[in-house]
Amino acid sequence: MRPYQDITDPALAKALAHPLRTRILASLEGRTASPSELADELEAPLGVLSYHVRRLSALGFVKLVKRVPRRGAVEHYYTAVSRPRITDQAWGSAPAVVKEATLGAALAQIGDHVNAAAAAGGFDAREAHLTRSPVTVDEQGFRALATELEKLTGRIRQIELDSAKRLAGKDHPGEREATVVMMLFNTVRPAPQRRRPRSAIRDRA
Repeated sequence: MRPYQDITDPALAKALAHPLRTRILASLEGRTASPSELADELEAPLGVLSYHVRRLSALGFVKLVKRVPRRGAVEHYYTAVSRPRITDQAWGSAPAVVKEATLGAALAQIGDHVNAAAAAGGFDAREAHLTRSPVTVDEQGFRALATELEKLTGRIRQIELDSAKRLAGKDHPGEREATVVMMLFNTVRPAPQRRRPRSAIRDRA
């Protein structure tokens, strides 16, 4: 289990905003892999992927765990050290372009996980959960929602730590990999689609 690392520096948040770095961290969660293997999995040029792995290593998010001689060269294997978590202060200070890049990468990753789980029965368990809760609140209410989510995030961490203790030293009976996704954002209603005039529809028929 990888510990969380709170990111308080907006510059560090910016360094994590590249979508490929987000995908690399997700791929190295709980496993080791070489840049060559990751390049094949993520369909990225080896040189580009190797550069981002080195940057993540320099930032302390991944670490080199072994070197394997292979065909006259040495292949390096890395694993994720921690799970980056950007604090509210760092997020609030980050430039808009960094927020857009970070959100785009995170939402793409979430979409991949959700779609894969849905296709493979990941939501079949009785305890599986999926809700959308539109609410109307004032500024104080919005801050209260954010506080509740922060408390729940802490509780989720503690549940994982407690589970790790129960699973330690055993054959991991009952071990289940699960994903919890939480969001809080200002609602922006999609613009209504304009209906084409009937005459235009007939003309193209």
